[in-house]
Amino acid sequence: MKTMKLLMAAGLFCAAVLFAGCASNTTELNTPSTQTAVNLSQNNFRIIKAGAVGTSHGFRLLGIIPFAGANETDARADLYQQLGQSLEGKSATLANTTYSRSTIYLILFSVPKVTVEADVVEYLNAPSAAQPVASPATPPPAH
Repeated sequence: MKTMKLLMAAGLFCAAVLFAGCASNTTELNTPSTQTAVNLSQNNFRIIKAGAVGTSHGFRLLGIIPFAGANETDARADLYQQLGQSLEGKSATLANTTYSRSTIYLILFSVPKVTVEADVVEYLNAPSAAQPVASPATPPPAH
């Protein structure tokens, strides 16, 4: 009976060690690679969705052998999919964008995750691509 309790305690200890893990988390404020100068302090935009979130998950065996990667591109694609509407043809962008990376480490594997959070805004009265920019009139030739 005492041996059975000892084996049970040892088994529970081993299970706890196998399923124990830790996690890490970092948050980054990234500026996009393409920038535009638009003043959002005026009434020239509307918020499509504040605090939109997208995620991307990965999987690594033994913490080093990647089977699936978590990346910012997939997280942004997930964010746009979560909007539930197409932004195609609209003058919309992500504002106040933050990326966070977190990983849960377990004994046999790890699960990395990338999360992107942003406000989706649409510019109002933005010139469309179809409208040509007006050029100054050419003065008549001098006689």
